[in-house]
This record gives sequence, structure tokens and C-alpha cells, in this order.
Amino acid sequence: MQNLKISEIWNEYTPKEKTISLILFFSTILSCSFAGATYQIKTVSINTLIKFFASGLYYSIPLIIILLSHELGHFLMAHKYKIMCTLPYFIPLPISILGTMGAFIKIKSPIYTKKSLFDIGVAGPIAGFILSTIFIIIFLPYSTVQKVSPPASGLYITLGEPLLFKIFSWIYFGNLPQNTDIILHPAALAGWVGYLVTALNLIPIGQLDGGHIIYALFGKKHKLIAYIVYFSLFPMVYFFQGWIAWIIILLILGIKHPPVIAETMGIYEELDKKRKILGYITIIIFFLIFTPQPIRINL
Repeated sequence: MQNLKISEIWNEYTPKEKTISLILFFSTILSCSFAGATYQIKTVSINTLIKFFASGLYYSIPLIIILLSHELGHFLMAHKYKIMCTLPYFIPLPISILGTMGAFIKIKSPIYTKKSLFDIGVAGPIAGFILSTIFIIIFLPYSTVQKVSPPASGLYITLGEPLLFKIFSWIYFGNLPQNTDIILHPAALAGWVGYLVTALNLIPIGQLDGGHIIYALFGKKHKLIAYIVYFSLFPMVYFFQGWIAWIIILLILGIKHPPVIAETMGIYEELDKKRKILGYITIIIFFLIFTPQPIRINL
């Protein structure tokens, strides 16, 4: 990669753009800290407010690192290819159990080749996946196995387990006894959320990261793949109603991936072997960390 100086790139943006990015960044730290603290401490008073938010940092800091690594992967790769893009924008969501809806950058200039499209698309998920896995490997052993007692209301929430997370859980805890569950360490929970965010971005539709990768790998065949995956989301609504929002969002954004500039000019290219291998690895990662029911509401 060319020598990219963060300070020089930062100075390319206007004060307004930098201010908005920083406000959203620190707002997301606060909203994630609140979510992480609520996960650990059920009651709070004015006297314990500082301790309350401080406890949430065990969740918010790892999660912010994961999300930032994902967006910086896209951001730096875009600048490598001299493609204009926004600064990373984080999305705080204080009312959710996760504290955020993730983060994004927006590409502001055309992408000319499949090679640059692939590199920009794949850099974020790979970075996010690696950081998420590191936090899970390190902090999952600090989680605890507890007996599950449904609350008096009969309503409680459990997290779905993607295949790779199940493997790590089995390595550390073996087969769990009946009516028990793993109470995740906050940093391990951040890793789980990192898997969720990465998997959602790797869905091979439209201009999601997965859409970029599939388009670069398979060319015109990406349309068939995108439509098959899109319509496969409909039956998954039975397991998790949150898929309704994704179905609507993806329809608005577009299911097909627009062609890169080179192909509109009749110039077609194949990815080199190394990129193809990395693309196939990324597809495997998607199946390892995707779960059709990320959140289960138990009655």
C-alpha cells in the first residue's frame, strides 16, 4: 500500500465534516457505554452514575475498536485508490440493547475497476472479523455459565450463536448442562456484536460489502446470487422479525450491484488468484459468523 498519512488525509476534510464525524463517534461511545453498563448493572442512582458508565467501557471500547477497524479498512483502501469518500460516521442508538447501529462511510466518486472495488469491499469485513475474533478468544474464558431462570413476566432475550462462536464456546465450556447459558464478558459480547455487524455487511446483495465482493468475483452471475439471497431473507422473518427492516432497506438501496466504470466502457477484467482466494475465504467467513436468528425473544 502507498504511504498514507492519517494526518494528511484528515486535513482533506472540512471542519464541518470532521465535527459531525467526531460528535457521532463520541455519541456512539456514550450510547454503547450505556448499553454495556445496563448489561452488567440493572439499577443505578446519581451516586453511582460514574461507576455505571465506567462499567460500560468494558463493552463500548472493544466494540468501537471493532467498528472503527472495519470502517478504516474501507476508508484507507479508498484513499489508496484515490477514490473520494466520507469520514467514518458512527450511528449511536441509546434505546437498543447493542447501543449502536454500526458505522459507515459513503463513496463519493466512481470506482473504476473490479480490483479496486474488491479491495475496498473486502478490507472492512476482514479487519472487523479479525478484531472480533481476538476479543472473543481473549475474553470468552472470562464469561460465566449460569443457570437460566426466566423472569416472572416470562419474557427474556437470548443471543443467537453463529457456528464459529459455538465452536469457541464448546472449546472453552464444553456441552452446557440443561437450563444453563453463558453470560458473556462485556468484551466477548462486543466480539459477538462484531460478528453480527460483519455478517450483515457480508450479505451478498447490492452495495453491501458482500455485494462488492460477489460482483468482483462472479461478474454478471452476481445478479442471480443477489436475488436468491434476497428472497431467502423472507422465510427468516419467521425466526427474527428484524429481517423485515433489512428486506426493506435492501430493496430501497438496490439488489443488483451497479457496474464499475471500466465495464461500462467495455473493459472486462478477472481478479488475480490471490484476490479470488481471499474472496472465497470471505464467503466462508460469512457462513461461519452468520445466524438467521441473531436475537431470540423467549416467552
